[in-house]
Amino acid sequence: NLQIRPSLEVRPELFSGEPKSQSSDRAMDLGLAEDHFSRPVGSFVASDIEQLKQAIEECKRLILELPEHSERQKDTVVKLIHLRLKLQELKDPEEDEPNLRILLEHRFSKEKSKSVKQTCDKCSTIIWGLIQTWYTCTGCYYRCHSKCMNLITKPCVRSKVSHQSEYELSICPEVGLDKQDYRCTECRSPVSLRGVPSEARQCDYTGQYYCSSCHWNDTAIIPARVIHNWEFEPKKVCRSSMRYLALMISRPVLKLKEINPLLFNFVEELVEIRKLRQDILLMKPYFITCKEAMEARLLLQLQDRQHFVENDDMYSLQDLIDISSGRLSCSLTEIHTTFAKHIKLDCERCQAKGFVCELCKEGDILFPFDSHTSVCQDCSAVFHRSEDYKTFASSTESLPLNEQQLQY
Repeated sequence: NLQIRPSLEVRPELFSGEPKSQSSDRAMDLGLAEDHFSRPVGSFVASDIEQLKQAIEECKRLILELPEHSERQKDTVVKLIHLRLKLQELKDPEEDEPNLRILLEHRFSKEKSKSVKQTCDKCSTIIWGLIQTWYTCTGCYYRCHSKCMNLITKPCVRSKVSHQSEYELSICPEVGLDKQDYRCTECRSPVSLRGVPSEARQCDYTGQYYCSSCHWNDTAIIPARVIHNWEFEPKKVCRSSMRYLALMISRPVLKLKEINPLLFNFVEELVEIRKLRQDILLMKPYFITCKEAMEARLLLQLQDRQHFVENDDMYSLQDLIDISSGRLSCSLTEIHTTFAKHIKLDCERCQAKGFVCELCKEGDILFPFDSHTSVCQDCSAVFHRSEDYKTFASSTESLPLNEQQLQY
């Protein structure tokens, strides 16, 4: 353990230019062989920090003066690291912290990991897990030092996801710095495009400007750009937007046929996915009435996309990303094949629920999800997809209601 005594001084002999030939001499040079950092428990005084700062400045000066890549310079760098760690420890003494703390709807859990390097979301400095106590919100993964807890002003993003599960669907809706009074949207610190007193960074999702403490130049795929432009290039967003988009990415909140129905005319993959989803919805009644399908838990193959067995028009941002990359088409086609095989080949009960064409009364048993069939929207009867069905459908539309019923 690195410790400090009140009389700490930077001794010239520690940084002398004479080479050291023995390992014990080098240890002495680094202040490791003797307890140069020791002090009686409870004897800490404010001057310790000032002496440490002076020692750090002396180390930095010597590092610049010593020959580059020399052993003396490397030893001095190690010395500097030890001094900085001890300074951080004195500024943030370890206390008996609770394991769980609740603040602004955050549920902070005390971290036990000591080796993982993290950055505090409040003060933007490194969290030294070996000597500092730190917490992570189990909802939005906000991380901070224990000493920064009482300075947090940002509420948990997960609460926003729960209360407002909607995307901003305008592309970078900028209002201008003047509307923000030239202040950061979140912490209200002064910002400017000229970088004086602090650089203003724009979030491509909200269109608003943030300071460098609230905007770390993280990138994320913007839902509005995907829906309107089918554009998936990540853009720079603030920390809160990054967390919000990460928590929202799997939520099916995008109804494409209402937001941008023309997208289906220009993206063939969307049409393919919509047809597969419609077929799966037609297969679902077979599975929920089939004992073998229930025991095989076939529908659980879509447990990560539960909305696929509930409707065919709601999409999550992750769905659209996977459609663009081609991953969703491959996985959904494979699931579709498995489902169809159970109904048409493996299960006699499901086979018995097939249809005979209501027009020709011939051919194989038909199923509503077959690519060569058509389904009557009124009575759910199944026909071969042909010109005969089109003629039949158009002729029944001109008949009186009672005659249409007789035809069916």
